[in-house]
Amino acid sequence: MRCYLHAFLLCVVLTLCSLLYVFSKLASTLEDREEWRDVREQGIPGRSSHDTGHLLRKGPGLAGLRDRGEDGLDRCKSLSVSYWSPYWRLPADVCGLSCFLDSTLRVRSGAAVKEPIDDRSHLAVVACGPRLEETLTMLKSAVLFSKKPLHFYIFAEDNLHVSFRSALDSWPRTVQTKFKFTIYPITFPEENAKEWKKLFKPCASQRLFLPLILKEVDSLLYVDTDILFLRPVEDMWALLSQFSSSHLAAMAPEHEEPRIGWYNRFARHPYYGKTGINSGVMLMNMTRLRENFFKNDMTTVSLRWEEILMPLLQKYKLNITWGDQDLLNIIFHHNPESLYVFPCQWNYRPDHCIYGSNCQQAEQEGVFILHGNRGVYHDDKQPAFRAVYEAIQKYQFGKNMEAYLLQPLEASLQTTTHTYCGRASHLFTKRLKQSIINRTSHKDDNPAGS
Repeated sequence: MRCYLHAFLLCVVLTLCSLLYVFSKLASTLEDREEWRDVREQGIPGRSSHDTGHLLRKGPGLAGLRDRGEDGLDRCKSLSVSYWSPYWRLPADVCGLSCFLDSTLRVRSGAAVKEPIDDRSHLAVVACGPRLEETLTMLKSAVLFSKKPLHFYIFAEDNLHVSFRSALDSWPRTVQTKFKFTIYPITFPEENAKEWKKLFKPCASQRLFLPLILKEVDSLLYVDTDILFLRPVEDMWALLSQFSSSHLAAMAPEHEEPRIGWYNRFARHPYYGKTGINSGVMLMNMTRLRENFFKNDMTTVSLRWEEILMPLLQKYKLNITWGDQDLLNIIFHHNPESLYVFPCQWNYRPDHCIYGSNCQQAEQEGVFILHGNRGVYHDDKQPAFRAVYEAIQKYQFGKNMEAYLLQPLEASLQTTTHTYCGRASHLFTKRLKQSIINRTSHKDDNPAGS
């Protein structure tokens, strides 16, 4: 009988302790709630809206892109305590048992508890040497036609950081509200930094290491500095939703016409498909890239992304011409199921018109992204490409885009018809016209105010 009595008393004591603990947590939650309300009202001094960026979750594809919450201050995330059993092992930014209490208080006060979805397109570029103005023109084209917000990840040599920051901060405030930017130094593995940096062009191989540097970014669109968007960035970003479960990245073919292809005629290494792929526009699910194991011709064991890069370079460095693009061709040659191939209109280069138009999709719908490789924006070899670059570069934010961008461009293109690309230049403005119409029909959202 005494044993039962002792057990009963023990249960009573434990119940009282549990109640006391719950009430103490409730009191703490109420106090903290007031403090956090004060913080939200007063703001956080000294925090830049575009220097740090938001951390992104690691779920695959678009579902992985979530902001941390209002200025990163949400104490209770949409996580089940049972998932992190027991509750005292929750991450530091999840408030454990008091989440239940805090959630109850929020519902009672009429505030819906919803985690905001990050609808930004995440765009990365690598700039070294005299690429400042070219990169800014690319970013300008991205902002001009996009309706949804953007986040730029700018990897640049140290001497360019101040110039980038100064230039982007000088854009009109109405334009700056459309994007955030984060500037990073050029970073390579220490033991092979010099070898990676001098591969092909200065810093070009930085793109290979983006999944390893931006570990909290789920998906990313990488573009070369000589890219011009003629269609909203979010339209390219939407291709992520077309990825199958096996797709890790997306690129366009290097050539449409095998008779003028480079890889199928001259390559001394494996390459993707019939004509290879071009890495100037590369859409990546970086979570999958980090987690996947890649088949290769160096070992029977599949290797992770960080494990395959250096051995691949060591094996093929005497046989590759286009640096990191060749390495990507080798990787996806052995893993073709991992690549989503998008049409040439998303990466339209001089090769698509220099010997006559050979991009069928552009013939039908126009050029979506213009890629001025081989320096054609800055010489007279392909004046049609240069005309588009200079039209966007000279356009002033706030001016009417039809009168101050499209019409001057069309006039310039009329003088380029002595070249094959000039004769196909109507493809350059076909989609651009629609992009301008779409932007001017949404004046409230238009960063140019036109």
